[in-house]
Amino acid sequence: MISPARRVAYKVVRRVFEDGAYADRAFASMSGELDPRDRALAQRIAYGTVQRLRTLDHGIDTLGRRPVRKLDPPVVAALRIAAYQLAWSESPAHAVADDSVELVRAAGLERAVSFTNAVCRRLAEGFPALVSSLPDGALKESYPDWIFDIWARDWSFEEALELARAQNEPPELVVRSPEPIGELTDVPGAYRVDRIDPAEIAAGHLWPMSRGSQLAALVVGSRDGERILDACAAPGGKAAMLHGDVTAVELHPGRSRELEENLARLGVTNVRVVNADVRALDESGFDRALVDAPCSGLGVLARRPDLRWRSAPLPELQLELLRAAASRCKPGATIVYSVCTLNADENEAIVDALGLEVVPLGEEWPQFAHPKRPEFLLTTPHRHHTSGFFIARLVTPS
Repeated sequence: MISPARRVAYKVVRRVFEDGAYADRAFASMSGELDPRDRALAQRIAYGTVQRLRTLDHGIDTLGRRPVRKLDPPVVAALRIAAYQLAWSESPAHAVADDSVELVRAAGLERAVSFTNAVCRRLAEGFPALVSSLPDGALKESYPDWIFDIWARDWSFEEALELARAQNEPPELVVRSPEPIGELTDVPGAYRVDRIDPAEIAAGHLWPMSRGSQLAALVVGSRDGERILDACAAPGGKAAMLHGDVTAVELHPGRSRELEENLARLGVTNVRVVNADVRALDESGFDRALVDAPCSGLGVLARRPDLRWRSAPLPELQLELLRAAASRCKPGATIVYSVCTLNADENEAIVDALGLEVVPLGEEWPQFAHPKRPEFLLTTPHRHHTSGFFIARLVTPS
């Protein structure tokens, strides 16, 4: 009998790489009937397999003696989850191999059963040592070369390696809560917890949100009586933290509906949702704006395991959104630019290109001051153990 956790992980991996599904959404839709222990195991296998794809495929190509691209999709998925468990878990090799073989058999590929079994044996014997022998870098840590190269350029090879390793580990669990819960962190209102109860989220008692993400909303400094623009507002965690009369703009209709539902669940009444492109918004006169722009997401790869394989920088869009928000604000208004990526091309280069006056943040939040540009904030997974966020505070001309 196939382990329920492995069966779900296998299905999630297939959905991600065969159908282009997002790992978190695929997992949520398939794991509802698992008990908490199996759910945690299934998530660890599924997410780990998706994250470690490049290294896993290198091992299967090398030890399987047949290129991954020539294998049937069910065989690929079964071998990938097997290789992940053999190198990064304590699961017994025989149990891993047996379940992978049965998953292939259940897919109607009896002709591939003996091959799957043979490759699983070779992986058990040789894959952990093969991983250990790889030189430090993108292949060993399983990242596209371009991501690792950007980090090495902006930081150093050694720090790029620290960052890559940190984002292959489970992120800390942090929530935004009006009442004390768990451990108070260095960001007011952010609490570190051991687990998150879905019922508490459904009841609107708390909201899962990293310290870096919460920091971006706090930096806005919104006050009652002000008009605030949240230019890219879904899913709504930051919008819910803003004071004043908030206009929350979201381009995509589905995400706009999700934004409304989340704000209602949290009991937020000072936010008006507008389904629109902020570049075409027919409103102006805002006192402050938050532009939490779409980006390559290189600071949240631990939380979104498939993102590293679909990510792309978006500097042109980011600059357009910033200009759109600034043009809709009053003279002397505060603009906060934040992105959950660690890439100078999408971080300080965007602010420099915009040309607005920078209001320094480093003295207010010294623990998060950008190491090269202390007027900005930069949270990082390897230094701060939270998601990576770049945050800049700007002011429009008086």
